[in-house]
Amino acid sequence: MQAKLRIRRFNPEDGNKPWWGEYTLDNIHRTDTVLDLLHRVKWEQDGTLALRRSCGHGVCGSDAMCINGANALACKTLVNRLGGKDDVVEIQIEPLPGLRVEKDLIVDMDPFFDHYKSVMPYFVNDEPVPADGRERLQSPEDRARFDDTTKCILCAACTSSCPSFWADDRYVGPSAIVQAHRFIFDSRDDAFEERLAIMAEEFGVWRCRTIFNCTNACPRDIKITAAIAEVKRAITSGKV
Repeated sequence: MQAKLRIRRFNPEDGNKPWWGEYTLDNIHRTDTVLDLLHRVKWEQDGTLALRRSCGHGVCGSDAMCINGANALACKTLVNRLGGKDDVVEIQIEPLPGLRVEKDLIVDMDPFFDHYKSVMPYFVNDEPVPADGRERLQSPEDRARFDDTTKCILCAACTSSCPSFWADDRYVGPSAIVQAHRFIFDSRDDAFEERLAIMAEEFGVWRCRTIFNCTNACPRDIKITAAIAEVKRAITSGKV
């Protein structure tokens, strides 16, 4: 197969506006990933191409980007899922929307992580450790309450696909709410009231308009919109 890549490029050091770089790759396979193709462009054609990547297996979340108009992980997006005909596939690749572009496909993740930190994404329990020295136990049913939201890898694909975040980046965004959900519904944690108060603030959970972009964008198939709805119900009911 042949791949024709159209990549959004930007170099802040040359003073030019963003531009489109076009590259053609021969002898690709339908089981190649978009990350494989980007590596070939960088290693074989243009070493100046800048992108983030690490594990290459959908665990680190580093290589989230906009592929053919939808946010996804480059390492999990196979060529055979992108259509194409006559053994030619056309792929357009852009940086995540809604975040400042630093260079090419690399965006400034600091605002995203600032929102993440704001929801207290850590376990809070000041009670003495059990006398037998074992961990704090909980039932399978209690664990199931937040099992889905433990899957988040902080790739920002969901938050950067959210129109509410595009409109005002003060909105904490879906990913931060997912992180809050994970601890709000943990029966061992004692800070659910503080987190609910954070979620109820002006740029908290109520900025969500239930558009489902976040759920569609999640590479871990987290039911993000459902988790956001659960947080909203916890705020209005005052209990989890």
